[in-house]
Amino acid sequence: MTSPVRIVLVDDQALFRAGIRMVLNSQPDLEVVGEASDGREGVDVVRATRPDLVLMDVRMPVMDGLAATAEILREPDAPRVVVLTTFDLDEAAARAIQGGASGFLLKDSEPEFLLSAVRTVHAGSAVIAASATRELFAHIAEGGSTEPVPPSYGGLTDREREIFAHAAAGLSNAEIAEREFLSEATVKTHISRILTKLALRDRVQLVVFAYRHGLA
Repeated sequence: MTSPVRIVLVDDQALFRAGIRMVLNSQPDLEVVGEASDGREGVDVVRATRPDLVLMDVRMPVMDGLAATAEILREPDAPRVVVLTTFDLDEAAARAIQGGASGFLLKDSEPEFLLSAVRTVHAGSAVIAASATRELFAHIAEGGSTEPVPPSYGGLTDREREIFAHAAAGLSNAEIAEREFLSEATVKTHISRILTKLALRDRVQLVVFAYRHGLA
């Protein structure tokens, strides 16, 4: 039997943490190994427990979720971080994702969605729904300037650029496979190569890359 996914909760609301902890610990494949009530404490707890994943509130005293996420992701073998927010077009959540977080969850999400999201992120995929991804970054990108496309993008093959564009638009592997007449396994292989060539952590960072460089 595989070890459960080890999770740290960072949120300044004790009742909210208790509810999330109860939901997560009800699952045999998930385990809450630590909690913190602010970002500074969260960084310390993460260093002490070395979890697989962190659920991080954005707005907290002492140190907010943005600063805490940045500090955690600078660590070697850093866990994946999912930010928790009240607003679906939260600029702070977008900044956290631009800083390396693997997605965001609304605090009023259904328990089933929370569980699915935790498992999906741990498996290395994006947690943000396609529509939410595009809406969030289109909202943040409005009126913003883009950066020059880096040389690494030129290293993609024509096929990889096609698949990059589909992934940046929020399409799933199955949807890309259907459009390109490929198997899902082949699409997954292409995505993995694209992420490696562009030095990106996951599909969420691919979307950030696309918007940052005017490729979305």
